[in-house]
Amino acid sequence: MKTRYFLFLSYNGASYYGWQVQPEAITVQSVTEAALTTILNEETRTTGAGRTDTGVHASFFCAHFESSLANLDTDSKLVFRLNSYLPRDISVMCIRKVTPEAHARFSATSRTYKYYISRVKDPFCGNQSWYIYGNIDVEMMNRACLILGRHVDFTSFSRLHSDTKTNNCRIFSAHWDEDQKENKLVFTITADRFLRNMVRAIVGTMVDLGRGKTSLEKFEEIIAAHDRGMAGKSAPAQGLFLTGIEYPGDVYV
Repeated sequence: MKTRYFLFLSYNGASYYGWQVQPEAITVQSVTEAALTTILNEETRTTGAGRTDTGVHASFFCAHFESSLANLDTDSKLVFRLNSYLPRDISVMCIRKVTPEAHARFSATSRTYKYYISRVKDPFCGNQSWYIYGNIDVEMMNRACLILGRHVDFTSFSRLHSDTKTNNCRIFSAHWDEDQKENKLVFTITADRFLRNMVRAIVGTMVDLGRGKTSLEKFEEIIAAHDRGMAGKSAPAQGLFLTGIEYPGDVYV
């Protein structure tokens, strides 16, 4: 009988075609599975907490896997060995034993994303933020965040032709912050689930609002229309980070 584990990791997505395995493409999942298979000396497959698109980052990610080895979570050298094998842009934080029913995707109760906008051109963070020149009305974008919380159907911010059964999501919180020291704007959003491309589409539409290209009334109309064609362009992938995933305590052994 195999034992199930949660693998917690982080990665810089600049060099990868997202998390999920794809034919003839280098992905975070394929590289991680190769490391686990080699270090554990058994074929190992993972299931991630979700998909991240090409170029998107994760400072906190979770995947589950099963192993014939029963006490990997107490092996003090295992994380070091995995990190020694993995490239520098993927890092394992810890491994925890979970119940057989625990699922990295379906057991999650919430996820948090952050999106970073740089207000100055910075050669050292070009792959981790979206550089925007000019004035942006952050107060107006925060008023739009309150509108988000009044809705549940986010079809207008969903990738077209997706295979999801519902486009309903419960947004628990959303807000913009100004980091004047780093000359950055940071958008933080937490929900029970996210649609593909949802955060980037929200950010792109809100930036139009902050630049005065649309209004709060129009923003609410966009959501209510359930039409992706009415929303703004998606923000670039490099500014997006998955930063948190919450699980109920009873999934852990």
